[in-house]
Amino acid sequence: AGIKAKVQAYRTAARNALDAGFDGVEIHGANGYLIDQFTKSNCNTRSDQYGGSIENRCRFALEVVAAVVEEVGGDRVGIRLSPFTDFLGAVDATPYATFTYLVEQLNKFGLAYLHMVESRINGNTELENNPNSLTPFRLVFKGPFIAAGGYKRESGIKAVSSGHSDLVAFGRIWIANPDLPTRFLLNAPLNRYNRDTFYTPGMEGYTDYPTLEQAQATAA
Repeated sequence: AGIKAKVQAYRTAARNALDAGFDGVEIHGANGYLIDQFTKSNCNTRSDQYGGSIENRCRFALEVVAAVVEEVGGDRVGIRLSPFTDFLGAVDATPYATFTYLVEQLNKFGLAYLHMVESRINGNTELENNPNSLTPFRLVFKGPFIAAGGYKRESGIKAVSSGHSDLVAFGRIWIANPDLPTRFLLNAPLNRYNRDTFYTPGMEGYTDYPTLEQAQATAA
């Protein structure tokens, strides 16, 4: 009953988001949080239909996706997955087998996109070890594919132009640069982010990073 209630909570959250005016939702299936804890083998020690085999460990993720898609439509739903990270202690013994199965099943839902984190990003650490780690999943997924992995302007352009991904995601540098697209367009310098303010309340590190226009005005 508890698991079914959690699935319905995702459904309700998606409906609330669209009712509030958002165009769509991204299901957070990554980084050691609830869905990832079901999917990854080291932290899922269940012996029921939600644990053990790859199919069982992926069941919760797929039930969440099914509920959210039923509620708001697949074209308004994406999902983020992190096969290789061990953030919050969530590790999978066979990430390619586990997540290839999961991605294959996701093809049934007509999702807006699949968003995956490369192996070179581990929590808050960048590990430049395998820039092609997501290729097998890209080949399996039949829809727009977003890669995340500590991208900067030039590496992002290369990833898309080479066909590595359809889009790239930016996180930390976007936190510090509210006008990131403009800065990329102009190849302008970026604000440095302050990691100490990533997970704190209040305005500091949230609304106080200057735009390029503001920074130039201050410098003048």
